[in-house]
Amino acid sequence: MPIVKSTFQPHFRFRSGFIATVYSGLIRRLKIKQFRERITLRDDDFIDLDWSYSPTPSKSVVILFHGLEGHGQRPYITGPALHFNANNIDAICVNFRCCSGELNRYYTSYHSGKTDDVDDIISHVVSLNKYDSIFLKGISLGANILLKYLGDGTVIPPQVKAAMAVSVPCDLSGSAKALHTLKNLPYHINFKWGLVQRLKLKQKQFPEAISKAKIRSIKTLNDFDEVYTSRAHGFENAQDYYKKCSSLQFLNFIKVPVLILNALNDSFLSEACFPFEEAKNNSNVFLETPERGGHVGFISRKGFYYNETRALEFFLEVK
Repeated sequence: MPIVKSTFQPHFRFRSGFIATVYSGLIRRLKIKQFRERITLRDDDFIDLDWSYSPTPSKSVVILFHGLEGHGQRPYITGPALHFNANNIDAICVNFRCCSGELNRYYTSYHSGKTDDVDDIISHVVSLNKYDSIFLKGISLGANILLKYLGDGTVIPPQVKAAMAVSVPCDLSGSAKALHTLKNLPYHINFKWGLVQRLKLKQKQFPEAISKAKIRSIKTLNDFDEVYTSRAHGFENAQDYYKKCSSLQFLNFIKVPVLILNALNDSFLSEACFPFEEAKNNSNVFLETPERGGHVGFISRKGFYYNETRALEFFLEVK
């Protein structure tokens, strides 16, 4: 029964989930020296990887997957990279398709269930013949992709030793409903604006694929998934996309130790995003649900964020 009792104690100024979420997403700043590598994917598209290194040669690497409208320089990604580097582990901050500052080659993009790109990235790292241990950490949307990858039947290389999923909307339909509530309106507006702006660029790139009128019809995040995400990636509609890509249904099949860290005051998550039964039924799925932390806002009383130090601690425990 891997239900983990959390020891997280938030900084007193960040006990509010809203304040912790906003500070972590918009205000926190970090400096990191990264080196970009572009790799070719199985469909001849590309993904950009931002590497940072341990001061001394390492046989371990962590691969970090960002959330919706994120990229490899967001502090919730560079924070753990810095922490792992300081502890003799190299880090790769992934930029999903279209998220590295350049549009990708096709009308398709990234989405919450696109595990083939994850598989290609890990296969590339394995092919370097440099690392004995590969650790995986996903944040929000990236966490859902990661959990789906671990449980959807993809062959996991033996070098992958452990994973962590932070603030994961493993029930996409429930999380989508949560994001459409009044309390999440500021986040909703911000996410939708960014997605629509990128889709406008896609429309110029592929004018035959979608009309300007269709883009103007997008008023909500659900509309975006209805008009673009589902149609572009082979799903019937938004609900079909949510149903098929929610990682909740794949948790029972995970065979690699994984820690899920979801705060109970995360306003992005529905009740089903706290998979207590799945954790009880699978000895590889560890679930930690601190009372506070917001959405990717686990601000500790000192030093690195709790989700950053906790990831290293968990990986070393189960390696």
